[in-house]
Amino acid sequence: MGLIVHKYGGTSVADIEKIRNVATKVIKAKKDGNDVIVVLSAMAGETDKLIQLAFQASDDPVGREYDSLISTGEQVTVSLLSMILNKMGYRTKSFLGYQIRILTDKNYKNARILDIETKAIENELQKGSIIVVAGFQGVDEDNNITTLGRGGSDTSAVALAAALKAHACYIYTDVNGVYTTDPGICEKARRLSKISYDEMLEMARAGAKVLHPRSVELAKKYGVPVYVKSTFIDDEGTLVVKEDKDMEKEVVSGVSYDRDQAKITVSHVPDKPGIAASLFTPLAQKNIVVDMIIQNASSEGYTDLTFTVSKKEIKEAQQIVEETAQYIGAAKVEVDDTVAKISIIGVGMISHSGVAAKMFAALSNEGINIMMISTSEIKISCVIKAKYTELAVMVLHETFGLDQKA
Repeated sequence: MGLIVHKYGGTSVADIEKIRNVATKVIKAKKDGNDVIVVLSAMAGETDKLIQLAFQASDDPVGREYDSLISTGEQVTVSLLSMILNKMGYRTKSFLGYQIRILTDKNYKNARILDIETKAIENELQKGSIIVVAGFQGVDEDNNITTLGRGGSDTSAVALAAALKAHACYIYTDVNGVYTTDPGICEKARRLSKISYDEMLEMARAGAKVLHPRSVELAKKYGVPVYVKSTFIDDEGTLVVKEDKDMEKEVVSGVSYDRDQAKITVSHVPDKPGIAASLFTPLAQKNIVVDMIIQNASSEGYTDLTFTVSKKEIKEAQQIVEETAQYIGAAKVEVDDTVAKISIIGVGMISHSGVAAKMFAALSNEGINIMMISTSEIKISCVIKAKYTELAVMVLHETFGLDQKA
């Protein structure tokens, strides 16, 4: 018993009946003796509808007005849940981001949380209220509404849990935990009872959609235990925590994939100091995230440089890179948006050799060519043709024994 945070995603609050179901789960947590803060997303599909309206109004909507519009979906759900909880006899108060003052930077569409003022929530908790907070949104220092980017409600929930020193943060969604891979691709995927922050972070960055990477970063930084559970099934779910010795027994814990990848190759780049900075600085200034980077060995003073970005940002990235390539004297820019990233993740990889060779051999045996490779202590990622995504996932899942029950 203590202070806990519940977060419910869009499918969990898709209509009034589902919001009533959420209310039932929240009341149970309250009856168990907990103080409860609930963070909600907008109803499933609502944010996409608002985005479509924004681009019908303008092909390049102003960031401030865009965020003001797309943040309204959460206002609907927190108000409805508060009404239902009040009707059921529970003291409740809803808050929007600016009412708590979830302070963010000015990066519209993808703002980062700088600080959370907790006084208003603490005052209501002392009165016995259930607190309902709009996820995904904040406010900058000039009181402009900002949004935290896709998956931002996860970040809101963990940030509130950290700021208020909650005992745990429960992320309720339409799946009953974190799996060894996507069950929609591999029917032998297994639910993990526990996963480390580092593994979850790498899986999220590699394409797993269960938790947003920024929420996992916050959980790790502040030591917030995160439970991923289903809104619709009474199951144990998956606990995301600091790694322990048992976790290291598994060499590979999961296989992730990401189809939101595009590859850019800049050919015949002058091989001299400052050229890489000239290429990547303009992308950073536009907040375009570069993922994998490969530079070929220099030949006669020139090299080729290949990197990946989100497919959603490929047009803007291509335009920036083509302008920069002309400036630095590179030969040409080629774009390929028919690729995907496949990754294996596991803390046990730190102390085991031959993992990369085993992965590459498995892909080779299926005739899958590897275009790019990147590694960390607990992750190996390969860029392949997107048409081989499902095959690669199933092969690697079997190769590393993830089909077998723990």
